[in-house]
Amino acid sequence: MKKAFILIGVLALLVVATSHEAKAQIVDGAYSRTDLAKRKPTPLPYLREADVMWKKKVWRIIDLREKINQPLYFPTKEMDKRYNLVNLLIDGIKDGKLTAYDAKNDDEFKVPMTFEQVKEAFGATTRTRKVRNVDTGELVDKVVAGEIRSEEVKQFMIKEEWYFDKQSSTMNVRIIGICPIQEFYRDEDVNQETVQRRQVFWIYFPEARELLAANEVFNPQNTARNSSFDDILLKRKFNSYIVKEENIYNNRDISQYLSSKDAMLESKRIENEIFDYEQNLWEY
Repeated sequence: MKKAFILIGVLALLVVATSHEAKAQIVDGAYSRTDLAKRKPTPLPYLREADVMWKKKVWRIIDLREKINQPLYFPTKEMDKRYNLVNLLIDGIKDGKLTAYDAKNDDEFKVPMTFEQVKEAFGATTRTRKVRNVDTGELVDKVVAGEIRSEEVKQFMIKEEWYFDKQSSTMNVRIIGICPIQEFYRDEDVNQETVQRRQVFWIYFPEARELLAANEVFNPQNTARNSSFDDILLKRKFNSYIVKEENIYNNRDISQYLSSKDAMLESKRIENEIFDYEQNLWEY
């Protein structure tokens, strides 16, 4: 009789253990995927100063409203362990994995920012705003709690340096920094007629590569072959336009001396100048 009770107890333990094991092995999909956190960024080739015979810094804008750039904007909230680029950077700053740098005065990564300062730069402070009462149509004061509205980041500025490596006889590029640009309306602009833009903070790209490589971007053509943020940026799988080049005039923006169609043509001229440099070195 005792042996029967022991056997029943052992079987019960096995059933409980099996049920716990089954719960622990839930796979959200057809197969178990590799841990993305273990991915490492692709190492860049060593570059000697003596091998650089020409270089130029440029600043370009990635507009997230363009269809090719939308994988960097969506999802606006965490989904299937995926983040969009700005939320990933914000979480990295909050967790201490990344250092944010002040974007008000320059883009040379001089002044580090705390997470509270990043929130302040986003305008995430508790304040009183004028809102229209839907019943009476009158403007009334409303206290709005401060929160980071990451969905307002519609553009990214990329600081990069193009260089010609005489050792390999190739034109290459290295991304130096990345900066979210927030679009918002002032509190007094109740009817939201004039959109405002501000650079929120700068991230030193080489420092962020490990975090970017460990998080994937949705691939609309084949989700079994999702790329990482590091792959998207290194392989230039985005569309952008140049807004500034290093120059003698304090690296002034194109918008300071040209506008509209002329500014677009100037952006194309700078881009063609970079690519033509390599082509002009060869004789056919």
